[in-house]
Amino acid sequence: MVLLKFWATCSSMCFAISTLVSPCLAAPPSIQGRTGLITSAHPDATRVGLEILKQGGNAIDAAVATAMAISVAEPFSAGIGGGGFLLLRLGETNQMIALDFRERAPLKANSRLYLDAEGQVIPRASIDGHRAVAVPGTIAGLQAIHQKYGRLPWQTLLNPAIKLAEEGFVVSDRTHRIILLRQKALAANPAAQKIFLPKGQPLAVGSRLIQTDLANTLKRLAQDPQAFYSGSIALAIAKDMQKNDGIVSLWDLKTYAPTWREPLCGEFQQLQVCSMPPPSSGGVHLIQILNLLTLGQPFSTKADHPDYLHALVEAMKIAYADRAEYLGDTDFVEVPVQELISPQYAQRRFQEINPNQARPAEQVKAMNSQTLKWLQKESNDTSHLNVVDRDRNAVSLTFTLNLGFGAGVVVPGTGIILNNEMDDFATAPGVPNAFGLVGNTQNAIAPTKKPLSSMTPTIVTEAGKLRLVVGAAGGSTIITTVLQLVMNVLVFEQDVATAIHAPKVHHQWRPLPLRMEEWVQFPQTTVEELKQRGHDIQGRTQWGNANLIEVTPQDELFGAADPRGEGTALGY
Repeated sequence: MVLLKFWATCSSMCFAISTLVSPCLAAPPSIQGRTGLITSAHPDATRVGLEILKQGGNAIDAAVATAMAISVAEPFSAGIGGGGFLLLRLGETNQMIALDFRERAPLKANSRLYLDAEGQVIPRASIDGHRAVAVPGTIAGLQAIHQKYGRLPWQTLLNPAIKLAEEGFVVSDRTHRIILLRQKALAANPAAQKIFLPKGQPLAVGSRLIQTDLANTLKRLAQDPQAFYSGSIALAIAKDMQKNDGIVSLWDLKTYAPTWREPLCGEFQQLQVCSMPPPSSGGVHLIQILNLLTLGQPFSTKADHPDYLHALVEAMKIAYADRAEYLGDTDFVEVPVQELISPQYAQRRFQEINPNQARPAEQVKAMNSQTLKWLQKESNDTSHLNVVDRDRNAVSLTFTLNLGFGAGVVVPGTGIILNNEMDDFATAPGVPNAFGLVGNTQNAIAPTKKPLSSMTPTIVTEAGKLRLVVGAAGGSTIITTVLQLVMNVLVFEQDVATAIHAPKVHHQWRPLPLRMEEWVQFPQTTVEELKQRGHDIQGRTQWGNANLIEVTPQDELFGAADPRGEGTALGY
C-alpha cells in the first residue's frame, strides 16, 4: 500500500466517513481477466477489441480496432476526423512510448482568425462550421503505431468497424441526447442532417444508425490509409473546405504527420506514473498535483475525507493557474515542463496551501518565470480506451472530436465528422474556451501549431511491473478525473469498480466554484466542513467518462468502465 502522511496542521475533528450511493446507478461490476482485458466507452467497441486479442492480436492491434469501432459507434465523441494521444508500455522491456496524433492548425490559421475588426471574439466561430476544423490526425496516428508495433494485418483491424457501419447499431439514449444538444449545428450541415436528423428529426432512441458512406470510406482506408491525406478522401475534404469557407487545404492534409514524443514520467512514492507531455497538459499537471499531495502530513485514509479533498482542490488551483500561464505546443513555445514537475517546485508551492482555509482563485498565481528558471538550475466530447494483452503490453489511448459531433460538419459522401479542435487554442488572451479554460500567447493560434489539450492517457508501474492503465473523457476535467482514479485505486486501495463509481471533485482555477458531484454524494459532514474552510461549492450531477485496468501483484487483471457513460470492460 502507498502510505500518505497526515496534513500536520489539519483540524483533528473526526468525521463519519460513509459514501451515500445514488439509488439510480450502482457501481459497475469489476471485470476480471487473466490473459487480456480491454475497456472502452462503447460495448460494441469493447467486444471488437476483445475479439482481436482472442485472434492473436496484441494490445496495439486491439487498440486500433477498438478506436476504429468507436469512430463508428460513438460518432459524437471521437473518430477519424479528429485526433488524440497514445501511451504504450512494452511488456518485455517496460519501455514507455508516447505518440502524439493531435490535430494541428491549418497553414492559413492566424491569431486573429476568430476576431472581428475591433478585435473582439466572434461568438461560436471556433466551435461551429468549417472554419473551426483543425487538420485531423487519427488515421495517421493509428497507422503509425500499427506499422511499428502491430501484429495482425491493418485490414483485419478495420473490418469490424466496416461491418458496424454497414449493419448499424441501436441508437442509445446518450447518443439521442447529444444529437439534441448539437441539433442546430448538425441541421446547418446538409450531410450531417441527412445522417443524424433524418426528415428533420433527431434519431430516435431504439432506431438503427446505418452509416453507408462511412463504411465505404473505411473500406478505402483499409486498402490505403494514406487516402485520408493524399488520395480520394483528402480531395473530398479539401473540396468541401474550399466550398464552405474552411481553411484546411489539401497541402495541410498531405503534410500532416504524427509525432513520437518522450513520455512524461514522475515518481509518486514507489510508483512510476507516466503520461503525455505537451501539447497535452495532462502529464504535467497530473505529476505536479501528485507531488504536492505527497508533501502533506497525512491525509485521512479515506477518499472522501475533507482534509484530503481540501488539499486536493488547493493543489488543483495551483496546477490550472500554471496551465493558463505556461502550457502550449513545445514545437512553438518554451514550456518549463521539468521545472513544473520537479520536487523543488512542489516544495515551493506547497508553502502556499493553508490546510484550514481555501484560497480565492484571484490569489492563486502562476510562479514567476525567473523563479522557475532558478529551480531548473537547482536541481496539459472525448473517448478513451485501455488494453492489456497476454504479454502485458498496455495501451492507454484518448482521442476526440472536441465537442459533441465536433464542428457539426460531415464531409459529403464520406460520412466523416470533422473536429472543432481550433476552439482549444486561446482565441484571445484570457478569453475562455468552451470548457471555461483560459490561456495566453503560449497557446495562441499559429499555422501548424497544435492546440493545448487536457487528454491524460496514463500508465502506472511499480518496480517495473504494470499496475494501472487509465484515462478519461471530459474536457478540462480529464486531468482531475485521472488523478482521483490513481489515488482511489493505488492509495485508498479501492477495487476498480468502486474507484470509478466514486464521486469526484474538480477545480480548474477559473471559473471559480469547486465542483462536487451529486450523482454519487459525498458525506454531508464533508461538504459542510469544506464550506467552513471557504470553498465555494457548486453541485454538478456528473461529469467525465473514464475507464481503467488494474494489474494486481498476482498478475490478475481487473477492469471497469464508467457507469456515467455506456462503456464496458471485457476480459478473458
